[in-house]
Amino acid sequence: HTYRNNNHTNNKHINNNTHNNTKTNKNKDNDNDNDDNKNNDNDNDDNLASVFVSDAQFNRNIFFDSSPQAVRLYMLYNHWGLQVTLYIFILVDLSLALFEEPAVLPLPLWATMSVELLCVVVFMARLVHYAKVIPRDKFWKDPKNLSLLFQLTLLDMLIYGSLRALDCSGVRWSRVFRPLLLVNITEGRRLRQAFRSIRNALPQILLVFLLFIFSILIFSLMALKLFSKRGLRTTDGAPYFTNFLQIVFDLYVLVTTANSPDVMMPAYNSSSIFSIFFIIFILVNVYIFMSVFLAVVYNNYKKHLKEEVRQLVRAKRHKMARAFAVLQQKSGEGAEPVVTHDRWSRLVRRVRPDISHAHKELLWSVCDPEEKGVIGKLAFVQLADLLNIEVITVKQRPHPLQNLCPALYLSKPSRLLSSIVQHRGFVILFDLIILANAVFIALDEENPLISNSEWFFLVVYLLEILLKLYVHEPRGFFSRHNFWNWFDTIIVVAALIATIVNSALKSSSGYTSRQVLDIVFILRVLRLIRVVDSIDRFRAIINTLIRIGPAILTFGQLILVVYYIFAMVGMELFQGRVQFFGPDSEAPERVYCGNPLLKDTAFARHNYCKNNFNQVVASFVLLLELTVVNQCSGFSLTTHPAARLYFLLFHITVVIIIINIFVAFVLEAFFVEYSVEKSDLQNSVEKKIEELQLGVKQEKLEQNLVNSMETMDSENGPKKRPALLFKIASRRYRTVDALIQRMFENDLNPEDFNEDETNGNFSNPTFNL
Repeated sequence: HTYRNNNHTNNKHINNNTHNNTKTNKNKDNDNDNDDNKNNDNDNDDNLASVFVSDAQFNRNIFFDSSPQAVRLYMLYNHWGLQVTLYIFILVDLSLALFEEPAVLPLPLWATMSVELLCVVVFMARLVHYAKVIPRDKFWKDPKNLSLLFQLTLLDMLIYGSLRALDCSGVRWSRVFRPLLLVNITEGRRLRQAFRSIRNALPQILLVFLLFIFSILIFSLMALKLFSKRGLRTTDGAPYFTNFLQIVFDLYVLVTTANSPDVMMPAYNSSSIFSIFFIIFILVNVYIFMSVFLAVVYNNYKKHLKEEVRQLVRAKRHKMARAFAVLQQKSGEGAEPVVTHDRWSRLVRRVRPDISHAHKELLWSVCDPEEKGVIGKLAFVQLADLLNIEVITVKQRPHPLQNLCPALYLSKPSRLLSSIVQHRGFVILFDLIILANAVFIALDEENPLISNSEWFFLVVYLLEILLKLYVHEPRGFFSRHNFWNWFDTIIVVAALIATIVNSALKSSSGYTSRQVLDIVFILRVLRLIRVVDSIDRFRAIINTLIRIGPAILTFGQLILVVYYIFAMVGMELFQGRVQFFGPDSEAPERVYCGNPLLKDTAFARHNYCKNNFNQVVASFVLLLELTVVNQCSGFSLTTHPAARLYFLLFHITVVIIIINIFVAFVLEAFFVEYSVEKSDLQNSVEKKIEELQLGVKQEKLEQNLVNSMETMDSENGPKKRPALLFKIASRRYRTVDALIQRMFENDLNPEDFNEDETNGNFSNPTFNL
């Protein structure tokens, strides 16, 4: 009985333990689920905050859905791999003009159609991806989402393919729309900004243009009355200034100086006093009106660009405020919300995976100068601008020779050699050698003394590089931004190889090695560019041009879009009208460019036959010539005088509008880069570097084109202060938008930099595309 009771008690105790263990395990599972959910929530919050910060850093204005799935899709949408792939397919799509009729390299129609269909599928997939990221109502209201563009392309392919199958001629009109892809993709924001600048400047340009045309008409009417009754003849024997419309066109061309002084010579030969008419015309229309065009464009461009920058700055602050709202924590009852160092560090790692640990901690020191371990909203919203400041990280390492043989490398002769190489006189000596080399390059290459001197100069240049490598640590010498060291080494080594190959080919019978010799000559001349780096003012100008280069590329894309559209239209209008037969051709049609209408014309006599629209490359070359001004009379002679409207429209669009806007931007950007001081944030970062005693002395870096000895340090690397130093590249910007914002920083209102308290996602600035 006692055993039975004990057994019952033990069983009850075991059952209770089992029940408790089950309850405990269930609680643990619940705790694990809660931890997993909490980790998932934190991960989702980190993703959302990193997207906001990344958008603020690069000024992306996409109204995306803030759900976790949409955020992940948006992060994938902004992945550099997909963006590069998109640009590759756009380039392939634009390059199809090389293989389509009229073609540079003809391919079968089915091949070009298949490639274009593949490109359209990729573009549509990218558009579908974008549609999954943003709310549907926003997607259809966005004018960039022109799925109609792809539908028109498919319709054109179907119609053109059917006509060709029936042996009928057709027009590929959809090719004109291809470059619009560069404008409509989300990454083409700066290109759309350039088009908006053109549109905004058009009203004021139109007023000046009407006055300009009025001036042309007045002068044309005066020319008609002055010269039409005098019986004068042009060099071609045609009546001089007897047709009013022809006079208007000739005087418009005179504004471009393309027909100067030919258009003036018949009147000038008749009487010297008639030159006064043309002098006054040139002063009024070339120097006054063209300058007024630039002034009007510059004024309107700057005004509208400043307004866009204001909206971009506000949008940036809104996004940073939203990121703070996602990451914020309460440090106590009634206390202001803050972001901890741990969450801030994880956020920066997500936004900039390539940032070094030392650089990241430096930025945190700027945000948290009092070392509280947390930062408030005001400090947090500066993160996007801090990430756009170029901070050069210099990792100082001992020279490999110092590790191998320290006694020899640190000896007095070695230190003396190092001081000589680092002396200013060493640089001056090799600059003089480069100038002497320039004199020898200009002399007769056939002279044996001149020819053999190249070996001497090559040996001297190689010696210079070896001496510098002996003094400077190799990885620092060939760091990522150390432009001149890379430039010198590549040019000298390439010239040495080309000279050796050229000498070997000369010794072989029956081969003159002219092509290799041309390469040698080019490499020799390129070495002379290094002299520019020795002159402070020259170096400052080149630095400025390099820094505004990315911004200038935006207008390069704009020119490409306009060129491509005009090239496609020009090929449809003028292909086959002018033929080029080559210098060795004996065809009788060669003397009049294959068109009898050009017989005995100045176009044929001056051998402009290669200036035609028979394929896309020739079309681009011709449009470039028209941009820098050239005559185009051959096409109006072979088609209709109304063809001049095509060339007039091109000149107005490219030269008067786009080039002036481009000049206005370069002037403003160059002024900012060349003259302004550092911003407050840059001064804050530089001040923190000085406080931590981690600054690089200016004189150590001033010999380089871009002031750098930048390397990426490891987080587990040495912690000694002399091994890791920083320097602010005070006038360099990681993004074009940062440069544009800096251009108008002093003109912005203080409230543009205030963070917004709005919760949720933010609407984009309205730019009225």
